[in-house]
Amino acid sequence: MQATPLFYPPLRNPNLKSLSFYHSSTFSTRPPLPHLGFSRLLSKDHRFIKNCIVSSQELSHFDTEITAQNGGFSLCDRVNEGEDDKKLGTQNLWSQIKEIMKFTGPATGLWICGPLMSLIDTAVIGQGSSIELAALGPGTVLCDYMSYVFMFLSVATSNMVATSLAREDKKEVQHQISVLLFVGLAGGLFMLFFTKFFGSWALTAFTGPNNVHIVPAANTYVQIRGLAWPAVIVGWVAQSASLGMKDSWGPLKALAIASAINGVGDIVLCSFLGYGIAGAAWATMVSQVVAGYMMIDSLNKKGFNAFAISVPSLDDLRTIFTISAPVFITMMAKVAFYALIIYFATNMGTYTVAAHQVMIQTYWMWTVWGEPLSQTAQSFMPELLYGINRNLSKARMLLKSLIIIGAILGLILGIVGTAVPWLFPNIFTADQKVIDEMHKVLAPYFISLAVTPAALSLEGTLLGMILNSLA
Repeated sequence: MQATPLFYPPLRNPNLKSLSFYHSSTFSTRPPLPHLGFSRLLSKDHRFIKNCIVSSQELSHFDTEITAQNGGFSLCDRVNEGEDDKKLGTQNLWSQIKEIMKFTGPATGLWICGPLMSLIDTAVIGQGSSIELAALGPGTVLCDYMSYVFMFLSVATSNMVATSLAREDKKEVQHQISVLLFVGLAGGLFMLFFTKFFGSWALTAFTGPNNVHIVPAANTYVQIRGLAWPAVIVGWVAQSASLGMKDSWGPLKALAIASAINGVGDIVLCSFLGYGIAGAAWATMVSQVVAGYMMIDSLNKKGFNAFAISVPSLDDLRTIFTISAPVFITMMAKVAFYALIIYFATNMGTYTVAAHQVMIQTYWMWTVWGEPLSQTAQSFMPELLYGINRNLSKARMLLKSLIIIGAILGLILGIVGTAVPWLFPNIFTADQKVIDEMHKVLAPYFISLAVTPAALSLEGTLLGMILNSLA
């Protein structure tokens, strides 16, 4: 099952230039909460200074232009003033909606790859055994959900690399990549040994005494997937470094190839050769190793040595955790929440947890389409609420546009998403008892899908407001 990051470096408003002040010897703290489309800057005395949106249609970074120097601070003025009138907030509602769709569309591929492959894993395994389908629940907690704990490395990498590139300090970029790769490799090796020696114990404790029969299958899945831990976390660091360099196509290509390997491997190993959950684990493990290698190779092609690692100093570690601590806390809360849901589902019996596995994977597949709305809100709202040309009426129009799009998208996702497990449950399992459990939750499932895109629009707006007020 493909691990799916909960954080992606944010989209940028293509029509805005940044106004930022930062000390030349410090790092810029990229958004500490998932999806935030602006940054706060941290000086040595830990003073946070507000920073405006930056321009780029790529995922991940900012493009600063230094125009003056004064007392150790750099002033990044706006350029192309004639473009100001073309900002999203100045357009009418329909044009604004089209602009938002154009702005978010190209990034959708990065959100879809992981959930799509997880859904394929679930469907392939479900055709073979309900017990193995149920075992995926606790198995994914240990393999996928635990990986989100290391998402702070993605935030630190994209932020630090983008900041150093803005200063045109390639040597510093290489140092940061080497340090972060070491931290990622150390984290991956730790999780590899944890899975090897404590995986079975953790699964037994998680599933409880009433479901010990699914532990062997879950442990098989976890032990095979665990071999890829170093590649997974190192790959995340390399991916975020590429995104910090304005390269979103390299990571997208790696994810697409890895997804293809995973899909073909699932079909061959599970459907034709009958390896079941072990076959799915091998397919995913190999695809993750390939993706990690491709991410590293992409960095090498940009002129950096991604195979050089450096032991971080205390100052390096302090910088990394100062930048990413809020994301670490947020991810821990999300991991705990979803792990608790799976824990309760697991203790309700094999058929219930098998049905839950199907429904949660289809849920992620559909709700991910609403993520670009949150990205858009976080990229545009801070400029309209706190920027130089602050305009609350334009901010309200933007929010209205996002909610309208979210409501329409939510209705479509609710209808299509609910129709799949309702009308075509045999795609995922032939066990009628599992299907019956799936059908019991169709009503709340539809409501959840319908409201999520609009809720993500509001979430993005609130996150932007909250972080900027703390800056």
